[in-house]
Amino acid sequence: MIGAQQVVDLALAEASRLGRADETTVLVSDRVEATLRWANNTMTTNGESTSRTTTVISIMRQGDKARVGTVRSSSADPAVIADLVAASQLAAAVAPQARDTAPPLPGGAAPADWDAPTPGTGAEVFLGVAGELARGFGGLSGGGGLSGGGGLSGGGGLSGIGATLFGYARHVVETTFVATSGGLRRRWTQPTGSVEINAKHDGASAWVGTSTPDFVSVPMDSMLDQLGTRLSWSRRIVELPAGRYETIMPPSTVADMMIYLAWTMGGRGAQEGRTALAAPGGGTRVGEKLTSLPLTLYSDPGASGLECAPFVSTSSSSEQTSVFDNGMTIDRVDWIREGVINALAYPRAAAAEFDTPVAAGADNLLMTGGSKSLQDMIAGTERGLLLTTLWYIREVDPSVLLLTGLTRDGVYLVEDGEVTAAVNNFRFNESPLDLVRRATQAGVSEFTLPREWGDWATRAQMPSLRIPDFHMSSVSQAQ
Repeated sequence: MIGAQQVVDLALAEASRLGRADETTVLVSDRVEATLRWANNTMTTNGESTSRTTTVISIMRQGDKARVGTVRSSSADPAVIADLVAASQLAAAVAPQARDTAPPLPGGAAPADWDAPTPGTGAEVFLGVAGELARGFGGLSGGGGLSGGGGLSGGGGLSGIGATLFGYARHVVETTFVATSGGLRRRWTQPTGSVEINAKHDGASAWVGTSTPDFVSVPMDSMLDQLGTRLSWSRRIVELPAGRYETIMPPSTVADMMIYLAWTMGGRGAQEGRTALAAPGGGTRVGEKLTSLPLTLYSDPGASGLECAPFVSTSSSSEQTSVFDNGMTIDRVDWIREGVINALAYPRAAAAEFDTPVAAGADNLLMTGGSKSLQDMIAGTERGLLLTTLWYIREVDPSVLLLTGLTRDGVYLVEDGEVTAAVNNFRFNESPLDLVRRATQAGVSEFTLPREWGDWATRAQMPSLRIPDFHMSSVSQAQ
């Protein structure tokens, strides 16, 4: 397989030779993925894969209008490059006028690492995780079971109570190249990793997960301890009816709701009255105060520990991104600042149309504004629920951003400041905007892995939130 840089050069040269496009953008993404899976306390599979995606975007301009043709291929054969360019130019010739037309971005010197080899990964990255999992499988000599206080004894072994572990670890290293016929060059290598573990015992089930870019210092001991503690809470089961309950949402569940909110914060949809961010009577809700809590929701490519691509790289336009903006620098954006809706996403064309600042979201999401630990929030609860994971989230009403979903693998009863039992699963109906509005307390912000969206959004940092009346709309039979 030839280098990604050579693919760029060949594609741009062919585009120039054909000469039917005014501008050409080439995106090349080299991806290496390693996976490790286990079930029933046994390692089952591991594997490695390598792939490449090449996208050619041809732009044909007609005054202040433009037509765009985009063709994408997963073939690594250099012989397909010429056909890919030709197909892209043909697609542009017959395309309708693009709504998001914007001027070309200026070129510049290639980054210093442009010609460097692309890094990879392999199964060896999981050695530390596999070793710690052996303890959870009962491989630790003398390792034991669940302690009376709900923790794990014997270094994390779960075999003493017959618990079984399921889960997987994944590590992806993806290097993206963006190049234009105007001389723009950008490159970014993104490491992404996660570990998810599900423990089952005597009908009870618990889940924990963590994100990690490099699999250094993965907190396996504490994850296994959490599983043991949650299984101990499940020794007592309490059946509760549907209703509204004071609920503590740990960072993982907050992330699942806030990530969906971020996905809907497009400026155009709000300006046209199609989303929950539209203001009654016209305009948007930017400037509206949601809560007196000092909650700030933001994305930032430079966020420590959650670094991500500092430029736009997209093969298709949407209400939040534009192919005309490929290579544009992404800065920090405060979507909610100190409890006030502060910004919406606008590509350059939409920003010019609606006379607003350009705003592009980075591939991470953070929320700050609290100082309490999760333990302190539990200790301050007279009676309520601890909601550890969400599942199967779907949109019900986009006008108010009402979401529905299921609880899974851990809803617990809190009484007099202590977790006393597990409870049955529920279907919930809630809006992330409304959760921010109704939250009465926020915890310290922590790195977390969302359960529902963890395959797409691993870079998150969220607080715990206290919701006085979380809506469990019906009892669920889900296990």
